[in-house]
Amino acid sequence: MSKRKKLSIFAIIVVLLIAAAGTVAAKRGDKAVDVRVEAVEARDLIASVTASGKVQPRTMVDLSSDITGRIVSLRVREGDMVTKGQLLLRIDPAQYEAAVQRAEASLASVRAQAAQSQANSAQAKRDLARSEEILKANPSSITGEAMERLRTQAEITEAVTEASRHSVDQALAGLRDARNNLTKTTILAPMSGRVTRLNVEEGETAIMGTMNKDAATLLTISDMSVLETRVRVDETDVARVTIGDSTVIQIDAFPDTTFLGRVVQISNSSMRAAGAAGGADQAVDYEVTIQLVNAPEATRPDFSATAKVITDARRGVTSIPIIALTVREHEAIPNADGPPVSIGRTKTIEVGKRDAEGVFVVGTDNKVTFRPVKVGIAGEKYFEVLEGLKPDERIVVGTYQAIRELKDGSLVRQMQEPAAPAAASKS
Repeated sequence: MSKRKKLSIFAIIVVLLIAAAGTVAAKRGDKAVDVRVEAVEARDLIASVTASGKVQPRTMVDLSSDITGRIVSLRVREGDMVTKGQLLLRIDPAQYEAAVQRAEASLASVRAQAAQSQANSAQAKRDLARSEEILKANPSSITGEAMERLRTQAEITEAVTEASRHSVDQALAGLRDARNNLTKTTILAPMSGRVTRLNVEEGETAIMGTMNKDAATLLTISDMSVLETRVRVDETDVARVTIGDSTVIQIDAFPDTTFLGRVVQISNSSMRAAGAAGGADQAVDYEVTIQLVNAPEATRPDFSATAKVITDARRGVTSIPIIALTVREHEAIPNADGPPVSIGRTKTIEVGKRDAEGVFVVGTDNKVTFRPVKVGIAGEKYFEVLEGLKPDERIVVGTYQAIRELKDGSLVRQMQEPAAPAAASKS
């Protein structure tokens, strides 16, 4: 075979390979993408904010002692219902009774001293008055020095009498303080409710609660008639929550039941929680208080709860699945012309284009077109559509990977929904 013939055969083979590759590439470019397609529908949407927290009574009182002493009588147990003014416990009163007796004795002593001072003052005033009468009758009978001493003595006894009166007042105050401490040996219920925590037993020593509140707390009384759950709401969601919003609450202790509530308070100051980077990044949350409407009697403090706050609702609005919404470069930015810029090996972007949210609309030829839309509230699975779509238009709603790779003009094919499993036949 001649050399020219061999070259001709080789050239023909190369042309055929190029043609085959082009055909394959053309077929591959026209290959339809499997997607899920749905028609745009009108739905009822509910926007909500979900947060978790603990169930707490609205009114809860921690009782501690104002004095130190051994508990000699404990009249309640945890879980007992108590009424306002009921005796809860008694602290050994011996030292405080003795303090009252000392104060009473001290008062009696200073009163006796006051009486003596008053008598001395009266006597000094009488001596001064007699001397002045004698001096008037016979000016030479008493010297001026003697009269000065009498006047000074009368003033001194008057001052001592005044000091004695103040000593009596001081002793009375000490007696009142001693009696007040004695009354503190008896602790009564400040409100009606349930004893939800009892930290002491009879025979233990109660300590004063001014320095260490947690260690000094004897028991806790809670008004279980009004219960609340305090949840932490992220700063990005708290602006959508308002006082009076309806709430659906799930309490972990009652997994098969939901309870109703309403927002009664939103904190103005944040509750900062340190992030993972040693406190450098912080999550900013706000405490939202929700009052439960129909909590069962078996509810106890500190039950874990999850609250869904209903922030908005729409009825019969055009909506699309959340997964259908995507972002593409669409609208040109004014006065920003420029050539396309390559990113990596395969992707290029056009300079001067801004991103727009939208969906891929499926045409009659099964080719898709990206269309920007304006969305409103977000429900659990759907966005409200304010502009850009009409009911019954067909849009791509999945899969996520397919939507991510779609472009204008892409050919799509609706995926077949998996068949429901057949019911087991009876033998």
